[in-house]
Amino acid sequence: MKTGFIYHPACLTHDMGPEHPESPARLSAIIEQLERNPLWQELDIYTAHRAEDRHLLAVHHPRYLEQIKLLAPKHGMIHAGPDTAMSPGSIEAAYRAAGSGVQAVDGIMNHFYQNAFCATRPPGHHAEPATTMGFCFFHNLGVAARYLRQTYHIKRICVIDFDVHQGNGTVEIFRDDPDVLFLSSFQHPFYPNSHWQAQHPHMRFAPLEADTDGTEIRRIWQDDWRHAIREHQPEFFFISAGFDAHTDDPLGELNWTTEDFRWLTESIKAEADKLAQGRIISFLEGGYDVHALADCVEAHIAALMGR
Repeated sequence: MKTGFIYHPACLTHDMGPEHPESPARLSAIIEQLERNPLWQELDIYTAHRAEDRHLLAVHHPRYLEQIKLLAPKHGMIHAGPDTAMSPGSIEAAYRAAGSGVQAVDGIMNHFYQNAFCATRPPGHHAEPATTMGFCFFHNLGVAARYLRQTYHIKRICVIDFDVHQGNGTVEIFRDDPDVLFLSSFQHPFYPNSHWQAQHPHMRFAPLEADTDGTEIRRIWQDDWRHAIREHQPEFFFISAGFDAHTDDPLGELNWTTEDFRWLTESIKAEADKLAQGRIISFLEGGYDVHALADCVEAHIAALMGR
């Protein structure tokens, strides 16, 4: 079984300004580096479908979706939130980013590939049901997870988020759903500073002090997260793959290396292979040094492929 790789050229047209760290160059760097790697020939490569409104409304409020559509500019740029801007290409990019996860669910459940990486932008894990924030419009992972459970009747899932910023949107969406185990590592104190104290038995948070290297997340995985996963017995895994914990990242202050991301991905895959028939969908979230980002994504995908 292959690994699916899902992206869309429209995701390059979302532009929040020449100095903005969440730039089209992120996705371009990933694609260019992967195309130089022999692994590219082994990936199942797909163009992302467009999400339907019914998919988005499984997570987001109807009024919020209408507001996003109304805000979308035909020219220039408009702010949909204090840190999240829209250009003419943003709405199509956001629909394709959300649609990539729905497509990945269908591909895995219909045995076209075993796992998948969605190389899309804008990212999603900060988006709440009625709020855009943190460069995110739609919660891409949440949309895919709801679609999976509604369409294929999967009950227990595990969501792992290793971005330098906590996935507040994921907490908000799944806070009352004990069938979703949420494991999240993030720098603390740090943006968004909103959900890190949430008390839910199915959510385990690993706040990391600035300058922490990858040794700590390896310890947390072995001492806590691995046991939580085996107790939960998930049937499907999702990853919010943020690579801004890398030591070269300009927005984060953690000191992970590319090998830390490879090790963590291999560890997740090993559990998915045992418990969930290897079924994993990973979504690109943060990562703002384009060279470090491309290296980390390459290592991440190689690990998903079992290389």
